[in-house]
Amino acid sequence: MSDSDASGEKDQEKEPKAPSRPVTAAARRERRASARPAGKAGASRADSASTDEDRTRPAGKAKADKPAKAGGKEKATPKRNRQDKKKVSLWGRLSRFIREVWAELRKVIWPTRKQMVTYTTVVLVFVSFMVALVWGLNFVFEKGVFWLFG
Repeated sequence: MSDSDASGEKDQEKEPKAPSRPVTAAARRERRASARPAGKAGASRADSASTDEDRTRPAGKAKADKPAKAGGKEKATPKRNRQDKKKVSLWGRLSRFIREVWAELRKVIWPTRKQMVTYTTVVLVFVSFMVALVWGLNFVFEKGVFWLFG
């Protein structure tokens, strides 16, 4: 056995170095989970992982067999009681609608006159081009059909 063979075996016995930057999304999540302070959620789960499945699970995913947290959702959201609301008249609903439309229109950034002329010109040029294209294709197909079927 030569020196090069022996050194090759030693290199194979060493564990490969972990990449300095995680390649996959799961590896990035795992790295972030292990870097969290102890007070943050998920840090204790990453430290106390006992199986390979737990170690490969992303930090944000919880096991299905764990009990729900105290502040979690244990029951269905109750339905709203529609009977408590008073019925608003037609004019009241219409005036509210107009007020909301007016409020939304105040949020709009209106184009200047120059922008409006530019946008209108672009639209008219594009529509003219499409009309010419469709007319040209129609003409070519019409001639082709008459040539083929006489």
